[in-house]
Amino acid sequence: MPEPKQINFTIVPADPGAAPRIYSNFCAIAHTPFDLTLTFCEVLPLSERDLREAESEHTVRAPVRANIVVPLPMVSNLVAALQEHLRVFAEQNPGVAWGKGPVH
Repeated sequence: MPEPKQINFTIVPADPGAAPRIYSNFCAIAHTPFDLTLTFCEVLPLSERDLREAESEHTVRAPVRANIVVPLPMVSNLVAALQEHLRVFAEQNPGVAWGKGPVH
């Protein structure tokens, strides 16, 4: 039986403009033994009523913009790619202050 042939290639989005761009300023993370789920939400400024409800219920409801499920073998590469992009961005934008928000 012949040896399997190895082919190196790069995957690129076929049509990057086909999917709508979605804004999110919050991400909740959950996992199973098989995958990681990233739930992206948009947290809007709270009204007086929202603030009262948050004080009594200790929760704020935020509209879900996307649920992304990532297989666990892909997570370490995703984290490394995000770290590299943040490093390059920080080098190119030295005056930008990074906020320390909640981790969920």
